[in-house]
Amino acid sequence: MRYRLLGPSGVRVSELCLGTMSFGDVWGFGAPEKECFRIMDAFAKAGGNFLDTANKYHEGQSEEIVGAYLGADRDRWVVGTKFTLSMRNGDPNAAGSSRKNLRQSLEASLRRLRTDHVDLLWVHAWDYCTPIDEVMRALDDAVAAGKVLYVGLSDSLAWVAAEANALAGLRGWTPFVALQAEYSLLERSAERELLPLAGVHGLGVTAWAPMGAGILTGKYTRSTAPDSRRAAANAERLTERNRAIAREVDRVAGELGATPAQVANAWVRERPPGIIPVTGVRTTEQMDDLLGGVGLSLGDQHRSSLDEVSRIEYGFPYGLLGGPQGQLVYGDCEPLIDLPPEAPRRWAG
Repeated sequence: MRYRLLGPSGVRVSELCLGTMSFGDVWGFGAPEKECFRIMDAFAKAGGNFLDTANKYHEGQSEEIVGAYLGADRDRWVVGTKFTLSMRNGDPNAAGSSRKNLRQSLEASLRRLRTDHVDLLWVHAWDYCTPIDEVMRALDDAVAAGKVLYVGLSDSLAWVAAEANALAGLRGWTPFVALQAEYSLLERSAERELLPLAGVHGLGVTAWAPMGAGILTGKYTRSTAPDSRRAAANAERLTERNRAIAREVDRVAGELGATPAQVANAWVRERPPGIIPVTGVRTTEQMDDLLGGVGLSLGDQHRSSLDEVSRIEYGFPYGLLGGPQGQLVYGDCEPLIDLPPEAPRRWAG
């Protein structure tokens, strides 16, 4: 396992992040505690040190399992948790990114995790209601209190991240060091705004569902029948386009002597600006499979074929700025100019 700096911070995290949304059984699916411990053991043995959890996962059970595992070895781990999603029906203040909910959510998470601080606190999703300055000041207060070391923004908009960090910079508050978004061969929308923003500002990126909620693991394209409940949950994702992408992943995996899950994770891991897949598993065997692909490199030919089958339309203004019409800016010199990394042509082809 290799390690990367998390955005502009000095903390070093493993190139894979272990997601824990499958830890627990309150939601009717997931792994029991003993299996979760075996999964974390395998991850740690391979050098993994980056954990991703949330107060909402299994209504707090996932955090409890992680806390029970960490014990005296707590400082070895970079533990990230999240707040924002509703934790109590009928109470509008038990949700959102307000100072009130941040404080009560963080205190509850610390108790479940059996620790006095979290290394990374994510705003789980942007709530549209709380002013940006309240969010950033409340997060800064949590850092100043020593209960949080770094902060990140999950499931949000690029303009929110830009405004939040600009405000933090102007007022001397703690900025976001990382963004988290759904990103995989099936879901590349983050390339329009979020990933270029992260590249320009040096933010870390963690990608949830890098295997497309299991569709890119071969379970829907190979002989093994998928779990009926999971298949029903993924019905909307099982489009012909996504099946075609999954078949191409299978083909590449066959040529490389790898598994589809390893290929899907490698594609995400190799995307700019240095993305860290959040790999969620329910069994030790699944964990071992993903760990077996840590050193996998796709190569230009395989990467290009996967890029092409999963290509998306970027829309305006990318077609104008990054396509043939881009020569309207520089005339016939445009193809001769070495563009900076954030230039649209890098994303829109």
